[in-house]
Amino acid sequence: PPRDGAGHRLVVDLKPQGPPSPDEMTQLAALTPPPPLRKPEARRVVVLDAGHGGVDPGTISAGGVYEKEITLAMAQEMRRRLEASGRYTVLMTRDSDVFLSLGDRVRIAREAQADLFISIHADSLGERSHRGGTVYTLSQTASDKEAEALAARENKSDIIAGVDFGNQPKEVMSILIDLAQRETMNLSAQFAQLLSTEMGKRVAMNRNPHRFAGFRVLSAPDVPSVLVELGYLSNPQDEAVIRSAAGRGKFAEALVQAVDRYFATLPH
Repeated sequence: PPRDGAGHRLVVDLKPQGPPSPDEMTQLAALTPPPPLRKPEARRVVVLDAGHGGVDPGTISAGGVYEKEITLAMAQEMRRRLEASGRYTVLMTRDSDVFLSLGDRVRIAREAQADLFISIHADSLGERSHRGGTVYTLSQTASDKEAEALAARENKSDIIAGVDFGNQPKEVMSILIDLAQRETMNLSAQFAQLLSTEMGKRVAMNRNPHRFAGFRVLSAPDVPSVLVELGYLSNPQDEAVIRSAAGRGKFAEALVQAVDRYFATLPH
C-alpha cells in the first residue's frame, strides 16, 4: 500500500535457489522470447477545406450554381475516396453550408496537426473560353497577374462576414509569410507538382498549372498546404466536368494518387 509519500508498489522478493537442474536448463533453452510488439503506424492526417460557405457564396457558375456548393460536394467525394483507401484520417474544415474565416480554416489544420491541407475552389473569368485547373502554393510574390488578382479576391472572403483584415500593413503580411518554414513551403510545392500532374492525366489544366501567390488560407507555417482551383465555372465545359459525378470522381482519383505518391516520398 502507499507509504512514506510513495504510491502503490509491487514488491517481488527473490531468493537464491542454486543452479538449475539439467531438465530446467532444457526447458529454459526451449523458451523463445515473443516478437516485439509493433506499434501501429499512425495514419497521416489530411484536412480538406471546401472553399467559401454560408454568407460567402464564392463565384457563380455559368449555370447559376454557387461555388460554395460545388466545393463542398467535391470535398465530400475526395474525403470518401481517401477514407476508402484505409490509409488516411481525413478531416473537413466544413461539412455543411457555414461560414468560416480564413484564419479559422488555418487554425483547424494546425490544431489537427495535419500532414497536408488542401483548399478546394473554382475560378471564374469574364472570358468564357478560358478553362483548366490550377494548383497554387504560398509565396509573397505572385507568379503572374492572374494569380495575384485571384489571391486578392480570395483573401477578401472574411470581409463578407464583417471580419475585415484587408487593412493590415503590408509589413505585417510580409512577416506572416516569412514565418512560413522553408521546409513547409518546399513540401507544399512538391505536393502541388504531384497533384497538378495527376489532375493533368484526367482533366483539362490551365497553362502553367502550378502557380503561387499570397493566399492567406495557405499561411500555416507548419502544415504543407495547397489551394486547388478545379477549373473555371465561367466555362461551360469546365462547369459540366466539375459538377458531374464522373468529374468529381476524376478529381478525387487524382487527389488520392497524388497523396499516395507524396507520402511515399516522406520518411515515416
